[in-house]
Amino acid sequence: MPKLVASDFDFEKILPEWQVNRSAQELTRVFEFRDFKDAFEFMTLCAHFAEELDHHPDWSNSWNRVSVRLSTHSMKALTELDITMASAMDQFARQVLA
Repeated sequence: MPKLVASDFDFEKILPEWQVNRSAQELTRVFEFRDFKDAFEFMTLCAHFAEELDHHPDWSNSWNRVSVRLSTHSMKALTELDITMASAMDQFARQVLA
């Protein structure tokens, strides 16, 4: 069972581009890419990692934008899985945009 995120976790420092909704227990972010191909490449990288982690984002894609919501639904809370997935998504976005 994944660990809950500590109440004093510094989202601003660790995940500065993500918005935290504590009442909904979710992280959100919109990623923008140069074009649809880059957005799809990003989503493919994330999908492979999500399968490895067995933790899947709620997301949607519109041309060069990918909107993401992360939460551990089974626990109705934010957990270490959400932090790990968000950090990996940030890394994949940098990789695609490099």
